[in-house]
Formats: sequence, structure tokens, C-alpha cells
Amino acid sequence: MPPFFGVSDFKKLRVWRKAHALALNTDRLAASIRGARYAGLRSQMTRAAMSVSANIVEGREHKNEREFARFLGYALASSSELENHLLVARDLRAITKTDFDSTLSQVIDVRKMLHGLLAKLSNSKPSPSTNPVPSPSAGSEKRAAGSRQQSSKGVLATL
Repeated sequence: MPPFFGVSDFKKLRVWRKAHALALNTDRLAASIRGARYAGLRSQMTRAAMSVSANIVEGREHKNEREFARFLGYALASSSELENHLLVARDLRAITKTDFDSTLSQVIDVRKMLHGLLAKLSNSKPSPSTNPVPSPSAGSEKRAAGSRQQSSKGVLATL
């Protein structure tokens, strides 16, 4: 089955590249936090950041828009979790204001891209049918759905 957007390699997704950079930066930041009492915070920060990019990858591999959108929702939730951990780290003075500001900026950038991608996915979905019983024109509806799918190729490469 060919990928639904013509992008089979998740590494070509700009949103994944940004999320991957966020995960790497968060790992570096977490490693700079010293003290045994912050071990849980370090771990949770890293796990939440890695979850953002991992959910983009996992959802992309499902090859259908509905499942992809579901995993993008998980990625959004993980980005919010990461923001919370960053706020805690800042308020505990475990990270500098500069590190907080730059990492939060990355989180917001990724979150905006995820929202944009979700909006594009919802706009490319066919409208729900009001007639649940297949009609004689069901074949033409499938062909129309296929052409809608074709018209959405390349959307992911821009996000």
C-alpha cells in the first residue's frame, strides 16, 4: 500500500526534524541538571521530548490519516507535558532562564507545526456520509476519495 501523502520516509517531515532537534536539545538540557533530587525531572523531560518525535514516526507509519492524526494528538500532549516539566525546572532554578526560553520556543514551534498538520489532515478528509447504506454510486465516491487522497500528496513535505 503506498503512503497516503507520498512521503514514506518520516525523516523528510519538517515537523519530525524539528521535534527530533527538540529531543536532542532537551536531553542536553536535562543532562545539565545536577543533583539526585532532580533525577525524576531529568527522566520525565527527556521521555516527554522523545515522545513527541516518536509519536510522529509511529503515526506516520500507520499510512492512514485518521491514525496519523491520533498519534499527532499524542505528540501534542507530550509537548504540553514537556512544557510543564520545563516550567517546573525553571521555577526550581534547575535550569537557566536562557535555556528555558530557548527550549520553550522550540516546543511552541513544534506545537504550531503539529496543529497545522492536524488542520491539513482534517481539511483533506472526506465529509461524513449522511447515507450509511451503499448506493449505486458508491464506486464513483471511492474514485472521488482516491482523487482527494492524490491531491493531498506533498502536504507533509511542507510541514
